[in-house]
Amino acid sequence: MAYIPCPDCNGSRLKKEALHFKIDGKNIAELAEMDILLLYEWSLSIDKKLSKKQLTIAKEILKEISKRIKFLLDVGLDYLTLNRSSKSLSGGESQRIRLATQIGSQLVGVMYILDEPSIGLHQRDNTRLIQSLKDLRDLGNAVIVVEHDKETILAADHIIDLGPGAGIHGGRIVASGDADQLIESDSLTGQYLSGKMHITHGKRRKGNGNKLVLAGAKGNNLKNVSVDFPLGMFICVSGVSGSGKSTLINETLYPILNQHFYRSLTKPLSYKSVKGLEHIDKVIEIDQSPIGRTPRSNPATYSGVFSDIRNLYAQLNEAKVRGYPPGWFSFNVKGGRCETCQGAGMRTIEMNFLPDVYVICESCNGKRYNREILDVRYRGKSINDVLNMSIEHAVDFFENMPGILHKIRTLKDVGLGYLTLGQQSTTLSGGEAQRVKLAAELSKRDTGNTFYIFDEPTTGLHFEDVRILLEVLSKLVDKGNTVLVIEHNMDVIRMADHVIDLGPEGGSRGGNILCTGSPEEIIKNKSSVTAQYLKKEMQTNRTLVKV
Repeated sequence: MAYIPCPDCNGSRLKKEALHFKIDGKNIAELAEMDILLLYEWSLSIDKKLSKKQLTIAKEILKEISKRIKFLLDVGLDYLTLNRSSKSLSGGESQRIRLATQIGSQLVGVMYILDEPSIGLHQRDNTRLIQSLKDLRDLGNAVIVVEHDKETILAADHIIDLGPGAGIHGGRIVASGDADQLIESDSLTGQYLSGKMHITHGKRRKGNGNKLVLAGAKGNNLKNVSVDFPLGMFICVSGVSGSGKSTLINETLYPILNQHFYRSLTKPLSYKSVKGLEHIDKVIEIDQSPIGRTPRSNPATYSGVFSDIRNLYAQLNEAKVRGYPPGWFSFNVKGGRCETCQGAGMRTIEMNFLPDVYVICESCNGKRYNREILDVRYRGKSINDVLNMSIEHAVDFFENMPGILHKIRTLKDVGLGYLTLGQQSTTLSGGEAQRVKLAAELSKRDTGNTFYIFDEPTTGLHFEDVRILLEVLSKLVDKGNTVLVIEHNMDVIRMADHVIDLGPEGGSRGGNILCTGSPEEIIKNKSSVTAQYLKKEMQTNRTLVKV
């Protein structure tokens, strides 16, 4: 499907009669096309351009407009336009719009629960968000935030830290109290906050001497920019929210590469030329979209290791005697699966006007297979037992099966040892789904000339998870590949070999390349907001990076 502006209204959504009404020479569609900061400035200055009679009519309305827009500014959404389609908003942006609505309601005695509101936020905008949360608290409300962001944790009045690990290794309160008490504790979070643990790496890479050159990118708010992407390096694209990072990478560069290598039909946004494609042989984008939308999808099926496990069970003497082919060990085809739930392990009860409800299948008791298939065992474990194993346990269980071990170990190496092989994809977070995809790619044969693209891979990750992820990405680059990440996390930017910073602001005031180079070169730039925060971070961690 392709969306094109309506030829009659030119995308304004209103007929011409409605557009004839103007204030200060602007109709309502033109106001809706302004970014929120410009609209706020317009709402404050318009009273000087109105007659006394007009001002009498408009005074209260203008007051209400400016007040509501101010709430959106306070949560860092100054770069959005009022007519922006809601489906084009990120999860963090949608959450902050709802937060702005709640701040504007001025309710008292409410408990607010926010799940990672800092997603997609630059460190500067994050400071604004924290102040908005404090304003909600000061009104007389309770604000509970689930968060990994260091600034948010330190700004909290009371912190509850869970752990000590993840999955079966977690589920306990390991620390509770204010920031000072958490820093003094032995919890993993406390050790990262105190500086006892930190993220380090070796010398900056110089690359392989080749580069990808994108010239004349004009999509959305990009100002006809040209960018060099040095190959064989860990590249970080940074900038305040709305500065044009996703437009440059996800909507321009990636579609160009995708068309070149895979003949994709997705058209890139406007650009003039691209050079250097001969230096890479494939592109892989790893985003945080789900690995599957039904309970049937899981890490074992997505990574491909389940096919190897099914073949193993089909080769066992018990299976050969009974004539069970590998397909009978799949819960997606007839043969060995439970036909009551058709291998789902759960039955779906459709509720009119409500979400579907899943209940454990009464025939197989959630085991997905019929009794005959469950009688076939490898080292005392049925195929259902394997699906219920943690990835950590599975590494030891399949230690004598190199083909299976390689794929499962890759899942463990990206920090997912606590998941079970058969964990339903619908229960995975965005960060977990992204790491399952990364593991699936890592388990394939490496060419050494691959261009990897990640969009905010640290979303939902603890400091320790970020460290593990950076180690994995560094190994990819050490093999000669190029890894590009769009990121706000200062630890990631600090670890990059090459940074491309966009700005200076978001929306119409962004879309320029402010500076490029190593983090040491970036922090010298006076106009970059990222450089200011990165400089503080590098001063705090100045002994951790060898240049």
